[in-house]
Amino acid sequence: MEVPLEIVDRCLRVNALILDVDGVLTDGSIVIDAQGKELKTFNVRDGQGVKMLQRAGVIVCIISGRASKAVERRAAELKILDLFAGCEHKGWAYEQFKAKHQLVDDEIACMGDDIADLVMLKRAGLAITVADGDELTRKHCHYVTVRPGGRGAVREVCEIILKAKGLLDQIVDEYAKV
Repeated sequence: MEVPLEIVDRCLRVNALILDVDGVLTDGSIVIDAQGKELKTFNVRDGQGVKMLQRAGVIVCIISGRASKAVERRAAELKILDLFAGCEHKGWAYEQFKAKHQLVDDEIACMGDDIADLVMLKRAGLAITVADGDELTRKHCHYVTVRPGGRGAVREVCEIILKAKGLLDQIVDEYAKV
């Protein structure tokens, strides 16, 4: 897959990736069982992409409008230390994360799929939506993934960032040696 040079240039500055959950890390479905427990499905390859990005020193953060035990568990499994769940004001969470890690907007890539994410996407140096992201959101993004949310879109972005930085082959080789 050929990535536009403008996207490659933006990736070179990326030191952090902010992820929305519903529609990005998941396919956007919300399943509630008979006991009222919320269930989510995460793609294992997206998780591997997050781990690869972290191995390269890129900080990963989750900012979600919904609070969920499943998201807390997935964040813990992936060693994502910056989690803002049940977040009504995503712009506030974005700024808190940015300040904590002393980042500037150009160093942040952000993935969202709907208008609630616009407050972050419009600030980020690299704004990304998923293939099945909302049409109104697409207008404000630099890149639209080939893969849909919850189906490898996060992995796609992680690999694009690593490839742009010249680190993808090195990361893959490290896994092959282990």
